[in-house]
Amino acid sequence: MDSLVTMYQDFMKGADPRIASYPLMGTPWLMTGILISYVYFVLSLGPRLMANRKPMNLKKFMVVYNFSMVALSVYMVYEFLMAALLSGYTWRCDPVDTSLNPAALRMVRVAWIFVFSKFIELMDTVIFVLRKKNEQVTFLHLFHHSVLPWSWWWGATFGPGGMGTFHAMVNCVVHVVMYFYYGLSAAGPAFQKYLWWKKHITAVQLLQFVVVSIHISQYYFMPTCNYQFPIFVHLIWIYGVIFFILFSNFWYQSYTKGKRLPKVRAQSQHNSFHENGAIANGKPKAN
Repeated sequence: MDSLVTMYQDFMKGADPRIASYPLMGTPWLMTGILISYVYFVLSLGPRLMANRKPMNLKKFMVVYNFSMVALSVYMVYEFLMAALLSGYTWRCDPVDTSLNPAALRMVRVAWIFVFSKFIELMDTVIFVLRKKNEQVTFLHLFHHSVLPWSWWWGATFGPGGMGTFHAMVNCVVHVVMYFYYGLSAAGPAFQKYLWWKKHITAVQLLQFVVVSIHISQYYFMPTCNYQFPIFVHLIWIYGVIFFILFSNFWYQSYTKGKRLPKVRAQSQHNSFHENGAIANGKPKAN
């Protein structure tokens, strides 16, 4: 046990001290506990608490929540861009600036905001449970909201900046579009006529994974690259490919195969998707 503790302490010495003082970032145990509690609530405690209760009416809260996430995502895109421009990023092999320069500290701050936003997004699934929409809690949804925040925490803890931040900025751009759509969707029937572009959200998602994978793939073709954390390069590429495959399957099931369904069944499926939304916050929903 002493050896394990010593090994852990030596490993954590490699963490970036500039981000350690931010909430959730001092130790991995707090954020891991939050994510374990989240999974337990979603899969066990929440459904049991709601079993003999009526679904909660959260429409107003959902409108405020979704448009608040739009504002937060816009802010993060701006901060990522400004921190990158001020640091002279080339969007190729950009190492993490470990200095105390204002631009470097600005990148550290927005990297933390990005990680923290992923814990705010756990509310997506809590809303599903409280509205008794448990069928929307798919494996992909749960994986996206638990494993990815855990991975992003390590990324921001050891490398808050550099080449690895490009995918975070792209993800924020996509979330601006998605949360705006679902804010309108939650606003009521009066806004349904403005939601004709639901299918294009999936296209934006697929484009995200292509862009992120192409960008990070540069690493493998450069003669030299001083980016300090190649493990993050490999993980970003793997995640990009996996999610591209999963979303391609979603596209096929929803928009290609679905068109071949009998008219009554296809219309029923369309109404279900239209009411609840087929994509949420970077992943398909099983509505």
